[in-house]
Amino acid sequence: MLTTQRKKLIQDRLLKDGEVIAKTLSQEWGVSEDTIRRDLRELAQEGKLQRVHGGALPASKALATLDARQHIAAADKQALGRAGAAMVMPGQLVFLDGGTTALQLARHLPQDLRATFVTHSPTVALELVSKPQLDIIMLGGTLYRHSMVNVGAAVVAAATSFRADLYFMGVTGVHATAGLSTGDFEEAAVKRALHAHAAETIVLASAEKLGAASPYVVAAVAEVAAVLVLPGLPKELAKGLKAAGARIVVVK
Repeated sequence: MLTTQRKKLIQDRLLKDGEVIAKTLSQEWGVSEDTIRRDLRELAQEGKLQRVHGGALPASKALATLDARQHIAAADKQALGRAGAAMVMPGQLVFLDGGTTALQLARHLPQDLRATFVTHSPTVALELVSKPQLDIIMLGGTLYRHSMVNVGAAVVAAATSFRADLYFMGVTGVHATAGLSTGDFEEAAVKRALHAHAAETIVLASAEKLGAASPYVVAAVAEVAAVLVLPGLPKELAKGLKAAGARIVVVK
């Protein structure tokens, strides 16, 4: 079997099963595990999968820049943002992540809502400004241009000064075994700090993030209060997430 054929079959298997195991493929195709691992390594370098111990998982499609992500599942993100906004109660202190879904949440907040929002995203802060009754606190640090969020030790340290009621977390991967993950080391550290200082963490997960994995782990799916998804979540994917302890909330 040619290398190109194996790589195509690996991608087809990922699409079908949501994971591949190197040992299983080597036995099935009569090639060495080293050969399969080389294929997986090359596919990972091309951004087509995420390698894990013993095999690979689908790579997240949500690793593009903020501008590019604006056009991915835009209607889905509006629905998730609207559902997230409805969860915020007057008087609460809320951590709001960066990202396109967080922007939609900010846009759908009631115009007369009185609450305090803490964010490390300049773009989200600017969106929140349109709600005149909100108090907005910015966490400053080094600007990570790819996602337009502030990252670094200063942001992590500042997060410890708060006890938030809610944290709306953005991630690029939601997977039963690989957990909640993102594509940048510093950004993952900020997310972990915000999660640690919130009473409840809510993940807003559009379809391209479900069943996918990114290099940097934030938390296990069982550690958050809820994962908000849209209708149509595949049964096997839902079953796996629930078995891992995730609380799945389908947005109507």
